[in-house]
Amino acid sequence: MGLTAFEAVNRYFEEAAGIVGLSDEMHAVLTTTYREISVQIPVRLDNGDLSVVRGYRVQHNGARGPFKGGIRYHPTAQLEEIRALAALMTWKSALVDIPFGGAKGGIAVDPTTMSQDELQRMTRRFTNGIAHLIGVYQDIPAPDVNTNAQTMAWMMDAYSATHGYSPGVVTGKPLALGGAPGREQATGRGVIFVLAAYAAEHGLEMRNLRVAIQGFGNVGSWAAVSAADHGCRVVAASDRFGGLANAGGLDVSALAEVVAKGGGVPDYEGAADHISNDDLLAADCDVLIPAALGEVIHEGNASAIQATVIVEAANYPTTPDADKILGDRGVIVIPDILANAGGVTGSYFEWTQDIQEFIWKEERFNTELKDRLEHAYAATSSMAKVKGCTLRQAAFAIGIARVAEATRLRGYVD
Repeated sequence: MGLTAFEAVNRYFEEAAGIVGLSDEMHAVLTTTYREISVQIPVRLDNGDLSVVRGYRVQHNGARGPFKGGIRYHPTAQLEEIRALAALMTWKSALVDIPFGGAKGGIAVDPTTMSQDELQRMTRRFTNGIAHLIGVYQDIPAPDVNTNAQTMAWMMDAYSATHGYSPGVVTGKPLALGGAPGREQATGRGVIFVLAAYAAEHGLEMRNLRVAIQGFGNVGSWAAVSAADHGCRVVAASDRFGGLANAGGLDVSALAEVVAKGGGVPDYEGAADHISNDDLLAADCDVLIPAALGEVIHEGNASAIQATVIVEAANYPTTPDADKILGDRGVIVIPDILANAGGVTGSYFEWTQDIQEFIWKEERFNTELKDRLEHAYAATSSMAKVKGCTLRQAAFAIGIARVAEATRLRGYVD
């Protein structure tokens, strides 16, 4: 039997903990979660039936600030997965040096089978179930898989009904409710900012890079648009409906428009060959960007990957066994806690703007985002060179050291 998601994330932790000389006591604190909650969510469906689903919120560590992490709606959402994602948020927030801890939440449901009214009722019921745990300075949810700005608007409104107007309780909101210009694009755009930093360090021309992107939701689509803006050639893309490939490059703007209107990647009518999600992972490309779900790169397919660089836009897309195979083959993996940190960084910007009641222009947002991610990449690359380790190990080591210091200073561990 393979590792659970949380065990796998903690294996990555173990590899990095030795680099920073973590004490046994601190190790015990940082490899366990602070608080976990599972709530019952009865949802009245449009046809009058009652559906009962489970919702979760896991708070991993809050030594550096309020807990922070997304809410996902997906049939596979369960406590073990949420634990893993919460831990990743802790290390991610620390790596980009923003004052948040790590949390994650989700509901085990297939939202594609539900109407907007049903989704709203479920979201409000879930928010009420965890309202005693969240707050502007306590725990701040955000969008994740199958959730969006509208979901956050419902959560904010449900919370504000009993706590007063509280736009800072969630991030990733609509602009009309305190959202920040640039936040929607931040995760995908940040993926390419990090790729560009890697390319600049290694003397690669972005214009010559062939990119394949698995997952064409919010993160994947904006990564594709940003990659094209940087001159990259997006040679393959896919979503849950299937994929397309064109060695000459896909028309990213046209593809993004198809998906934005509710279509799937295969509905794109430009010149392209139809491929599967598995085919995409093995596509002939320079850069592979997994931007969908976790554990898509595993022991069974890692050897087939042709990309020389993997940029992890999704959370935990690569299992530890696959990570070793890729490392042995010389494939560079830019880890999720660095590559997709544009999302939590953008959320930090939105949160601070809500608190100050002062909204930035998008140009400032993007400039600050690029600066934060470039600094995080530089620190990670430097650590990897000094310690002779992988970028993943270096990124985890930086995050672990910062969280351990905050935990010690606060007196949680003497």
